[in-house]
Amino acid sequence: MKNKIIELKNLTHNFGDQQVLKGINLNIYQNEFLTLLGPSGCGKTTTLRIIAGFEEPTGGEVLFNGIDVSKVPAYKREVNTVFQNYALFPFLNVHDNVAFGLKIKKVDEKFIDAKVSETLKLVGLEGFEDRDVTLLSGGQQQRVAIARALVNEPKVLLLDEPLGALDAKLRKEMQTELKKIQEEVGITFIFVTHDQEEALSMSDTVVVMNEGVIQQIGTPEDIYNEPENRFVAGFIGASNIIGDAIMREDCLVSFDGQDFECVDKGFKENEPVEVVIRPEDIELVKPKQGLIWGVVKSVVFKGVHYELVVETEYRDYLVQTTRQFETEDKVGLTFEPEGIHVMYPM
Repeated sequence: MKNKIIELKNLTHNFGDQQVLKGINLNIYQNEFLTLLGPSGCGKTTTLRIIAGFEEPTGGEVLFNGIDVSKVPAYKREVNTVFQNYALFPFLNVHDNVAFGLKIKKVDEKFIDAKVSETLKLVGLEGFEDRDVTLLSGGQQQRVAIARALVNEPKVLLLDEPLGALDAKLRKEMQTELKKIQEEVGITFIFVTHDQEEALSMSDTVVVMNEGVIQQIGTPEDIYNEPENRFVAGFIGASNIIGDAIMREDCLVSFDGQDFECVDKGFKENEPVEVVIRPEDIELVKPKQGLIWGVVKSVVFKGVHYELVVETEYRDYLVQTTRQFETEDKVGLTFEPEGIHVMYPM
């Protein structure tokens, strides 16, 4: 059984007359890599700051190992934070930046030196102790910031969009590095991002937020393959969302003028529903071989695949394919029952 380390209970927060958190309930477990994901202004950073102790909630509780710490100051909590701007001290070298927290605690110098060396090795900066932090690359500065947070051995590491300032190639490298570091140190990471790929590639658990409300909690696979509502389906990856479907019976849904087999059950007969079909789950065939047919209206080359918009009688479909098509080509669209995901309307 997983050990619950943090519990948020009915958490609310107001900035003036604006309510930015509207009753957040969330369990966070030991050794978990959990990501708060959502668009700007959804409340994810506010949630992180409340966990860190930088903000006090308007209502609700923040429990660490069952004890309410809502009014406990940040420096007394067993958490450390890595910020997007890294917040390194430009007048200190790498060693002294990482050692700063231990020196504040008046720890023995020999222990500090050994701990700093060990932590720099963990983040891939062995031998960088004497470097000037202002001369490091963005990725190296970020590793110093992570080392400075980890050297104090927090129970939880909070990361507020720490990859935001890096270029695309370095971001991908650091995604892999961060997950590796988390597994090696064996502590809980709470990561904030608006980047869906980041969340899906690193996390054990993804918490999708919007307008101060949690929309869905699940594994990256669950969030992508089984979105619970239109917002999650549209925010996580590209989607074809069909809002005027009818669930005829178990495993049979109707849209675009006909019935389609699916794998969803538990809905009422003839219940209005919404359908999600991912672009990569649609196969293009000859018009007469398709479940429906249409005309290619646009083609964009994306490197590993082409992205097409196909106009049908009822709607436009976004399709991803490795085959090349031309605009005005007539095509059939087909998809397996497993490629149709039925959900309740918002």
